[in-house]
Amino acid sequence: MDPKLGRMASALLALLLLLDGGMLSSPAPPPGPLEKIGRYIDLHQDEFVQTLREWVAVESDSVQPVPRLRQELLRMMAMAAEKLQRLGASVDSVDLGSQQLPGGQSLPLPPILLAELGNDPRKPTVCFYGHLDVQPAKQGDGWLADPYTLTEVDGKLYGRGATDNKGPVLAWINAVSTFGAVEQDLPVNVKFVLEGMEEAGSVGLEELVRREKERFFAGVDYILISDNLWLSRKKPALTYGTRGNSYFLVEVKCRTQDFHSGTFGGILHEPLADLVALLGSLVDSSGHILIPGIYDSVAPLTEDEKDTYKAVDLDLEEYRNSSQVEKFLFETKEEILMHLWRYPSLSIHGIEGAFDEPGAKTVIPGRVVGKFSIRLVPHMNVSVVEKQVKRHLEDVFSKRNSPNHMTVSMVVGLQPWLANTDDNQYLAAKRAIRTVFGREPDMIRDGSSIPIAKIFQDTLQKSVLMLPLGAVDDGEHSQNEKINRWNYIEGSKLFAAFFLEMAKLH
Repeated sequence: MDPKLGRMASALLALLLLLDGGMLSSPAPPPGPLEKIGRYIDLHQDEFVQTLREWVAVESDSVQPVPRLRQELLRMMAMAAEKLQRLGASVDSVDLGSQQLPGGQSLPLPPILLAELGNDPRKPTVCFYGHLDVQPAKQGDGWLADPYTLTEVDGKLYGRGATDNKGPVLAWINAVSTFGAVEQDLPVNVKFVLEGMEEAGSVGLEELVRREKERFFAGVDYILISDNLWLSRKKPALTYGTRGNSYFLVEVKCRTQDFHSGTFGGILHEPLADLVALLGSLVDSSGHILIPGIYDSVAPLTEDEKDTYKAVDLDLEEYRNSSQVEKFLFETKEEILMHLWRYPSLSIHGIEGAFDEPGAKTVIPGRVVGKFSIRLVPHMNVSVVEKQVKRHLEDVFSKRNSPNHMTVSMVVGLQPWLANTDDNQYLAAKRAIRTVFGREPDMIRDGSSIPIAKIFQDTLQKSVLMLPLGAVDDGEHSQNEKINRWNYIEGSKLFAAFFLEMAKLH
C-alpha cells in the first residue's frame, strides 16, 4: 500500500473511533434570547416575589375615602414611579388635583403615571395599562392571614392586589427589566399607563387619555391590558370582549317619613309594594329580560362564534362546585358561556330605604329606591337601553294607578367592548402562549365591564389586547385573593415572549 494512503486510512480510522466514543461532538448552539430570559426569571423568581410582597404591603385602597388610605395610595404610586425610573424609563407623574367628597372633605387624588422606555422608530410601541389601587380588605372578613402581608401556601401567593392588579403590573416590569439584565436589546418600545383610582371609577383617566392623544399616545401602536382572569386553572386565555353596564335607580316615594303599619296599613298605596311590582316586571324565572325591545340590537350568533364556545376549556362540574351553586339556569357549557358573554343579563342589587336589619320593625317605608343593572353586549347602545327601561317601568307603574311618585335614573352607562382577533398583537400573543405554555389559549370574553378598553379603542383608534395572567380561582375582590407563583413567574416570561413575537410581526 502506498505509505501516504496508509497514513490517511489510519487518520480516518482514528477519527471514526473518536466519533464512536463520543469524544468529538458539535458545540451546542448558544441559547436564544427567550431561553436566556427564561433562565434568568427562574433564577431570580424569589426576588420578583419579594417585590410583589413589598407592593402588597401597601394598603392602597381607593374605595374608602379616608386620609390614611389616600396617603398609602400616594405612597404606592411613588414606589411604582421609582421602580420605573430604575428601569431607565422617563416618568411623568400627572397631578389630578383633589377629590371633593359629599361631606365637604377634600382628598388628594393619586397621580397617573405615564412612562416610556425606548423610541426607536423601527420598533413597535406597546403601551401597558394597569392599576395599583385595591378593594378594601381586613382579616376579620374571612382572610386566612393579614391581607396586606403576602403569604405563600402551596405555591399560592395570597394578598390583596396580588392578582388585581399588582402582580400583572410587576410581571410586565419583570419582563422589561430582564432584557437589560441578560444584555438583550428590548425588541419593542414600551409605554406604561398606571393609575390609582380604577376601583373607584378611574377618576380623571378618560379626560387624560383624550388630552394626551396627540402627545403621549401619538406613537403607540398597540395597547395591552392584563386586568382579568383565565377561565381555567391551568389553560391560558386571551380576552377579546367585555360586556357593558347600565346601572339604574328607581325611586318610589309617598313621603319622606315612614308610616306605622297599624295606623296606615290597608289605606295606603305602599311605596315598597309598588317597587316590588316594578322590580318583578324586569326579568322572569329563566333569566329572560322582560323589557320590550331589549334584545333587538343583540348581535346575531354566527357559526364561527358557536365553534369558539365549543373550543373553550370549561369543566362544568368544577365550575359549579367552585361557585357553590347547586344549579345554573342552563345545562350546557355553550349555553352558560353565551349567557355570560354574548347575551345581556339583568341583576337586581338591592332596595334602599327598606328595613333590612335583624328583628321585626313594623313600618311602611315612605320612600324606597330599587337598584338594578343590565349588562350590555354588542350591538346594544346605552342611550337606547335607557329609553327602553324608562318606558317599560312607566308603563308598569301607570297600570297600578298609584298616587306615589316614581323616578327612574341611569347612574352608570358603559358600552360593551369587542376586539378584532386578527390584529397583529392577538397573533403575537397566541404565538407567545404556545411558546411559553405549549398549548393554544382559550379565546374568551369577560362578562364584566372594563371601561378603559373601550375608551382606548374609541379615543385612540388603536388595537387593544387583554392578556390575563391569573387563574380562574384567584378570587379578585374576594377574601383570600391570590396569584399562583407559577402564573406570576410564567406570566413574566409570557410578556417577554410577547415582545419578541410583536417585533417579528410588526
